[in-house]
Amino acid sequence: MAIAASKNKTSEKPVFTYEARTKEGRVIKGEMAAFNDTVVRAEIRRLGMTLIRVKRKAKPLFSSSKPVQPRDIATFARQLATMMTAGLPIVQALDIIAQSAEKKTMKDLINEVKNDVESGTNLADALDRHRKYFDELFVNLVRAGEQSGALEVVLDRIATYKEKTESLKGKIKKALFYPTAVLVVAFIVTAILLIFVIPQFESLFQGFGADLPAFTQFVIGLSDLFREYWYWIFGGIAAVIFLFVFVKRRSDRFNHFLDRMILKLPIFGPLMEKSAIARFARTLSTMFSAGVPLVEALPPTAGATGNAVFRDAVMSMRDLVSAGSPLRIGMQQSNLFPVMVIQMVAIGEETGALDNMLAKVADMYEEEVDNMVDAMSSLLEPMIMAFLGIVVGGLVIAMYLPIFKLGAVV
Repeated sequence: MAIAASKNKTSEKPVFTYEARTKEGRVIKGEMAAFNDTVVRAEIRRLGMTLIRVKRKAKPLFSSSKPVQPRDIATFARQLATMMTAGLPIVQALDIIAQSAEKKTMKDLINEVKNDVESGTNLADALDRHRKYFDELFVNLVRAGEQSGALEVVLDRIATYKEKTESLKGKIKKALFYPTAVLVVAFIVTAILLIFVIPQFESLFQGFGADLPAFTQFVIGLSDLFREYWYWIFGGIAAVIFLFVFVKRRSDRFNHFLDRMILKLPIFGPLMEKSAIARFARTLSTMFSAGVPLVEALPPTAGATGNAVFRDAVMSMRDLVSAGSPLRIGMQQSNLFPVMVIQMVAIGEETGALDNMLAKVADMYEEEVDNMVDAMSSLLEPMIMAFLGIVVGGLVIAMYLPIFKLGAVV
């Protein structure tokens, strides 16, 4: 027998396991979420059963539930938009989404939002209580949708926006992950060869009684350095990574400097620039089409660009727009946006179709990012293979040079 009341309680209530005997004498076991065991006993009596035992269920020491990811939030927005467009009440839609959620953390999150809405809180405020998962942009769009009476339309736009931005992030990660992973593997392989393999050849060469080639001597010296100071080398690398992450999280000036340097890189710079423009256009188009005033839409848009240089520029644009200047003037003064993008924004402002023009800009730049990632993957793969061949092959050649020299003498 299932206890229906246990399904719609908040996830904060403890869970109790119980055994009870029905009027027919059949013993059943079950679980119930309640504030205490007194509530469980009362519910069992109300159902006409005799309680045998009740015990609070212990929480597991280690939770196996996966954390909520941005893609989960995008899926949630799409499901909620679809159900509300179909005419379902928001509470019922949230309940259905919660029941179908695969992750326990996502199920609990949606249930908490549903309980808040059920108690009279509007959806925007209910989402605002979970800023870890629903950012300022998401909450502001939902609030605008509730105020305009077109929540299902806004939710559909949010879902599209989330899906496209997550797709764009995935492409950028794909472009950066492959070379980074190969460089890490190359360093590890090189370190293993220098620490464990090269010393074996060094002991062999000591019996040759002849001078070793300069390249071989250099590699042996590098091996001795690694073996003697390996803890300093690896510790230093770990310290640099930790310091980099620490400063990046706490220094806006460092982030601004780093993002500016990234934009100047020969290969990744244009990719990151196009990505930032695509995010800017997609975010601003989504917010403006949802009825958010331009001045209020620019701060969340600044944070969504993913680059400190573009973020500061968009905030400067906000100041100009607040003073009455058109958006295109602020974009011109930033010196970050191509002329074509500024002209499309100008046309959008003149025709009253700014959101549509920004959406076209976003589509165009997202396609360019996609093409650049594919081109970079095709270009980097042979270059990385050649790099690995030079590094590992160079070490092998250095070890076999004395053997070749000895064979030539014999």
